[in-house]
Amino acid sequence: MARPVLYDYWRSSASYRVRIALNLKAIAYDRVAVDLVASAHRSADHLAVNPQGLVPALEIDGQILTQSLAIIEYLDETRPEPALLPGDPLARAQLRRLALAVACDIHPVSNLGVLARVGALAGPQARADWNRDNIAEGLDAIEAMLDYPGFAGRFCHGREPSLADCALVPQLYNAARWGVDFAHLPRVSAVSRACEGHPAFVAAHPDQFDPSREARAFQGERA
Repeated sequence: MARPVLYDYWRSSASYRVRIALNLKAIAYDRVAVDLVASAHRSADHLAVNPQGLVPALEIDGQILTQSLAIIEYLDETRPEPALLPGDPLARAQLRRLALAVACDIHPVSNLGVLARVGALAGPQARADWNRDNIAEGLDAIEAMLDYPGFAGRFCHGREPSLADCALVPQLYNAARWGVDFAHLPRVSAVSRACEGHPAFVAAHPDQFDPSREARAFQGERA
């Protein structure tokens, strides 16, 4: 069977989520970089892969799947070990609400298109303030939502990574990029510490795919 192919952008939160899940499942994959800044997602070639013109898209099992959480749940259903959602229906609902709070409420308001529009209407400072306020308010809510019996002070549920961790960690990366401090949020900070040294999260980190770093390394080889 052909290796899965992930169409992604290195700093895309949604792509980052899927990279984490693929790594947790130990699924080897090939990667096609889609440069959002250069508008490659709007090209005819990419629209043929994903009609929404978004990333990620995952070609797997003879199909092309889009939408990060749908992709991750498909991986969990077809490759169940290690499980990213527990068997208990209430626990599954708790983790889904955390993941959806990030993917449907925080992230869309901070995506590239929205920020560009805010900047065009009100300037770069308004763009930065908008994004920082949105991320900070969202993480405050996540902190409160983590106050439930399934949180044991490490990952979002129990002592192993889950769907919710796949969603939250990329948002914490964005928080750091934009100077949003979350050190005062003890539960969110605990999840951050638990994930930052986990091999699956380390291998999925955007720094591993930074095109400028890859270009510098290439220039170093030529020198």
